[in-house]
Amino acid sequence: MKQVKGTAPPHFFLNEIHLFSKVIYFRKTTISYGADLGKPKVYVTRQLFDDAIGILERHTEVEVFDGVDNAIPRDLLLSKVADVDGLLPLLTDTIDAEVMDAAGERLKVISNMAVGFNNIDLNAATKRGIYVTNTPGILTDTTADCAFALLMVTARRIAEADRHVRAGKWIHTWGPKMFIGSDIHGKTLGIIGLGRIGSAVAKRAKGFDMRVIYYDVHRRPDLENELGITYRPLDEVLSASDFVTLHIPLTEGTHHMIGEKELSTMKRRAFLINTSRGPVVDEGALYRALRDGVIAGAGLDVFEEEPINPVSPLLGLDNVVLTPHIASASVETRTKMAVTAAENLVSVLQGKEPPNLVNPDVRKVRPLKG
Repeated sequence: MKQVKGTAPPHFFLNEIHLFSKVIYFRKTTISYGADLGKPKVYVTRQLFDDAIGILERHTEVEVFDGVDNAIPRDLLLSKVADVDGLLPLLTDTIDAEVMDAAGERLKVISNMAVGFNNIDLNAATKRGIYVTNTPGILTDTTADCAFALLMVTARRIAEADRHVRAGKWIHTWGPKMFIGSDIHGKTLGIIGLGRIGSAVAKRAKGFDMRVIYYDVHRRPDLENELGITYRPLDEVLSASDFVTLHIPLTEGTHHMIGEKELSTMKRRAFLINTSRGPVVDEGALYRALRDGVIAGAGLDVFEEEPINPVSPLLGLDNVVLTPHIASASVETRTKMAVTAAENLVSVLQGKEPPNLVNPDVRKVRPLKG
C-alpha cells in the first residue's frame, strides 16, 4: 500500500507541515510496506516520515501503527510485536521483558527514536541478545534553541501577555508596570548538566552577554576554557543564578534532584527551565515554590506524568510556561531522528554494527554476522 499525501491532520510537531514536501501522512489504518516473505519483519510504533519509511521499505516488511499523537495501546503492542525481527519505538513506549518475550526469539534489534533509552529494559534486552540503539547528537541544537526560547518567554512573560491580548483584556494603550518581566542580557545563567545540550545552551547565553556557571558530576576544564564558563558546586549554582536550566539524564540519582530544598536555595527572582526529563524535578515542590513566590517562574517542556494530568495545579499558575515535550520538534531534526533510527535498525538486520549501540555487551550474547 502506498503512502497517501493529503491535508495534514493535527500533528505532534507542526501545524502547517504541509508546507514541507518531504513529510508524508498516512490514512488512519495500520499500514504494511514491502510485504515479502524473504524480508525481515519490522514494527514501528508511530507514523514516521517518508524518508525513514523508505529506508525500511527497501530492506524489510514494515507495519506502522496508525497513531499520530497517541501512543500505541499496550495490548496492541504486545500482539503486533509477535515474531518481528526489529522494533522501532518512541520514548513514550515502555519496552520491557514482557514486550521482548511477546516478540520472541526473532527480535534482534530495538531502535529507539530518541536520545534517551530509559523506556527500554537494557538488561533484559542484552540477556536476550537484542541490540538496542538510539539517536544521539541530532537534536542538540534544536533542544538548546527550545530551552533558550522557554527562558526568554518565561522571563519576559510573553505567553502570559499573549493570553491577555487574545482574551480582549488589553483595554489601556500602555503602562509602565504592564507585564514587567526580567532582563536576560547581563544576567547569570546556571547550567546543571554540561553535556552536548548544556554546552549548546551556554553558547547561546554568551550571545546575550550572560555570565555562565555550571554544575556537572564531571568537571569539564576544556569547555570552561572554550566557552568562558565557570564550574561551581550545585548549591552555589542554584543560589547565584538568575536562571537555572536543567540538562541531565533521568537516573535513580537524579530523580527529584530539584526539590523543595534546592528551590528554596534559588533567588526569589530566579527562573527554572527544564527540557531534560520531568521526574528530575519534584513537581509538587515546584508548584508550591511558584505559588508562594519562592522563585519567580518556570518554563517546562517535560513533566513527571506525560501528558500532564489535566487537574495538575501547575495549569492554574500564570508564572509557568508549559509546552508538550516539543524541544526537538523541528521538521529537520525529527526527520533526521527517524532516518537515523531506521538506519540503526537496518544495520543490525544486515549483520552490521549499528552506528549508535547503547548495550555493547550484547555482542557477547549474539555476535553479528555481516
